[in-house]
Amino acid sequence: MRLRRSRPSGPPVGAALVAALAATAISAAPEPAWRLSPDGRRALDAVSADSLRGHLSFLAADALGGRVNGTPGIDIAAEYIAAQFRRAGLEPIGDDGYFQTAAGVTATPTTDGFRFSLALPDQTVEVRPETFDMTTAEPLSLDGVEVVKVPPGRADALEAVAGKVVITDRPEVPARAAASSAGLEAWRWIRDVLDRQPALVVVLARGMATPTSYFETPALLEPRSSFPPRPRVVMTSSPELARAWEGLPIGRPSGRLTLRLAEPTRREVRLRNVAGLLRGSDPAKGETAVVVSAHYDGTGPQPGASGPDRIWNGANDDGSGTVAVIELASTLSRLEPRPRRSIAFVAFFGEEKGLLGSAYYVAHPLLPLKTTVADVNLEHLGRTDSPERNKAGTASLTGYRYSDLSAVMEAAGRAMGTEVYEDERRSERFFEDSDNYSFAVAGVVAHTVAVLFDDFPDYHRPGDEWRKVDFANLERTVRMVGAAVLMLADGSEEPRWRPGVPSAEPYRAAWQARREAGGRQR
Repeated sequence: MRLRRSRPSGPPVGAALVAALAATAISAAPEPAWRLSPDGRRALDAVSADSLRGHLSFLAADALGGRVNGTPGIDIAAEYIAAQFRRAGLEPIGDDGYFQTAAGVTATPTTDGFRFSLALPDQTVEVRPETFDMTTAEPLSLDGVEVVKVPPGRADALEAVAGKVVITDRPEVPARAAASSAGLEAWRWIRDVLDRQPALVVVLARGMATPTSYFETPALLEPRSSFPPRPRVVMTSSPELARAWEGLPIGRPSGRLTLRLAEPTRREVRLRNVAGLLRGSDPAKGETAVVVSAHYDGTGPQPGASGPDRIWNGANDDGSGTVAVIELASTLSRLEPRPRRSIAFVAFFGEEKGLLGSAYYVAHPLLPLKTTVADVNLEHLGRTDSPERNKAGTASLTGYRYSDLSAVMEAAGRAMGTEVYEDERRSERFFEDSDNYSFAVAGVVAHTVAVLFDDFPDYHRPGDEWRKVDFANLERTVRMVGAAVLMLADGSEEPRWRPGVPSAEPYRAAWQARREAGGRQR
């Protein structure tokens, strides 16, 4: 870009002086904070659509059963990812080679002794067990606890619900996605209700299939997940309760609930993050690290599913992010010299069940959080077929305005021919709903890169298969992400949370607290 100067008002300046001034201006121009080296650009040319296709066709195969947490299918996926890290020559940094192991438990609900009885002034409502979602991993016992009706969004009716049972409604959400946009909004409302410390939240979910339980759902023992918030939340599709709900007053006690839910059958499981390290070449900056992450668990098959294709393969969500991590590990490990900072490649378990794997990592970091400069998390990179428009050649970022990581991504996009933009409808809304969030609450600058969010036709459905992935665009996107990672790993600066952005202030405060506690920021 040419530097435009205003024309001087005095006599013409000599050509020699003009040249001297131009040279001075050029030499004084600041070096760009984020730039890609020629060696880095050449290395990223090795990213291959065929290689990505090969990895994804395996990880999203029916044989892995949808990579459900606590099943043989996800264990096979973990071994495959570890094998690729081993092939790339990454340094194992887990407690068991490339694996970071966490103790989990699966809980199979039982209807033995079940009772849900709501005593109202004019009637008693008995909820049948077949209309009750028994996914809680804990027994429940309530005797005559006061009940308050609070419709969604009525925060004014939550003033006096502490210690009481709140009954709230959940609008029907598309059956294709419990975590669709509407579903996520519903869970945010429930979290708001829980902040008021009720004894229990009963969610009336009229459109809920029977049953909806994720039987054999792993619950992480430590740290517990807050999404979905259990055990203080239960759901029911009871038509009897739905009819009674219509006549209940809002915001004041209107009845008493008695609930009996038996101890579920428990089974211990092993849950594993997969992690490898490309150690940095700089003696000082090599002690700092960039994390490149994705979740490798999936959601299916669902209980009770039927039809010719009952496995939810999770090719785009999030097989595409997982294979991007694998491909970048293979590509960047060939660089000589290596990047100045270290790069950790991590595949998380349990994102679909409440960011379990990333929460466990942050609670038990394999690399110090005080020297982790950023987490670049990857989700939904493979599909481009949004009903809004084809999104090939584009990518977005959650929490786009929260930190200057978006500036790094924009620079990488310019370098690699990808338009990096803010999705105004989804960027902020999805910030808390992927593994970047676990890092952000600890103060680490962390965002999720996505081509699509929930706006592709097979989101959380059996049709999310590898053959529908746009591999040519996935190749381009992975090169762009790789460019950003190299800019972070080789740059003299670190990304920062931006001041003056209210939504980002909790994360900036966490970063500041970590810094004041002794975390060195290079």
